[in-house]
Amino acid sequence: MNLKDLLKKSHAYALKNAIIYNGKANQGSVISSLFHEGLKKQEVKKYIKEISKIVKEINSLSFDKQKKEFGKLEGEVSKRKVREGLPELPNAKKGKVIMRFAPSPSGAFHIGHAMTACISFDFVMKYGGKFYVRIEDTNPENIYPKSYKLIEQDSTWLFDNKAKIVIQSERMKLYYKYAKKLIDKKVAYVCTCSGDEFRKYSKEKKNCPCRKLNVEENLERWKNMFDKEIYGVGDAVLRFKSNMKHKNPAMRDFPLARINETPHVLQKKKYRVWPLMNLSVTVDDIEMKMTHIIRAKEHRDNAKKQKMIYKILGVKFPWTGFLGRWHIKDFRLSASEITQGIKEGKYSGWDDFKLPTIQALKKKGYKPSAFWKFSENIGLSESDKTIDKKEYFKLLDSFNKN
Repeated sequence: MNLKDLLKKSHAYALKNAIIYNGKANQGSVISSLFHEGLKKQEVKKYIKEISKIVKEINSLSFDKQKKEFGKLEGEVSKRKVREGLPELPNAKKGKVIMRFAPSPSGAFHIGHAMTACISFDFVMKYGGKFYVRIEDTNPENIYPKSYKLIEQDSTWLFDNKAKIVIQSERMKLYYKYAKKLIDKKVAYVCTCSGDEFRKYSKEKKNCPCRKLNVEENLERWKNMFDKEIYGVGDAVLRFKSNMKHKNPAMRDFPLARINETPHVLQKKKYRVWPLMNLSVTVDDIEMKMTHIIRAKEHRDNAKKQKMIYKILGVKFPWTGFLGRWHIKDFRLSASEITQGIKEGKYSGWDDFKLPTIQALKKKGYKPSAFWKFSENIGLSESDKTIDKKEYFKLLDSFNKN
């Protein structure tokens, strides 16, 4: 790239970035965009002063001036390429791909859910197989009661009535069965140390005293977790025996189940020992015979924990892909916040036109296939992306028309 082209494109990308981020361009983001235009990494040092000067200059302009200037240079910015078709899914067999989307029961689906879920649905439709929507409701403290019906309605529409809906709290005995199996295999133990005590052991990379209990003692403690006369809330936790010297503190003897007496929306007070995510997710993925899993990249550590459990149980771990986070400017993608807004009367309901929910967009005339094509276009990428609302709907509108 010659200096003249570099300066022109630097101006264009700095202006675009500034408009997205309320008038303040980020130099790193500008350089990253220039790499796609042909800038070589070894050239950055050579041109960094010019790029820095341009970013500083753009950031000194008013927001209106930035938008006006970008209108002149918009043609210098490469348009997002619309890829036709999905990439190949590793180890996929025709008719035998099993995948899932696992929402928490915090409200109806919004466009963030659609972007994450539809890529998995797309692959199942491409190869043939099964697609599950698994409502992960084993935390009784964090459930919006209307979510079950809302998720069912959204799933039926968004996934063309082809998703099997599963509710985790209806599978409790299965999680208990696996918990006992892990205790029998000497890879899980019931820890009665306080949270502060265990954190101290973890920090010092020392084994918790409970770790040396034999199988019989652990089974007795496990049984006692169900008896409120013996253990109260916080008195005992089932842990996976990983490695207390692991370089990542989050991986050290992580918890699998806890005591929680908060009444559950569906199960009421039927259960007091609840599986934590890494137990319930692993059990369900095994029992449902998942072949491929696509999840947000912030779950990378959880994937590693689940892989440890798979290995102990002698089951092949599914192929796993990770997605970067999408930030859509001017949209708050939080089901919990939308729920609160509806309760406060800020929104008329989940289909309020001001909301980025599936129900609102359905009401506006969008079709499920528009969301499928959008996810197909995104593909499998771990890169975080920021897109403004206008650009998002421009893409969605194009897919909806087609």
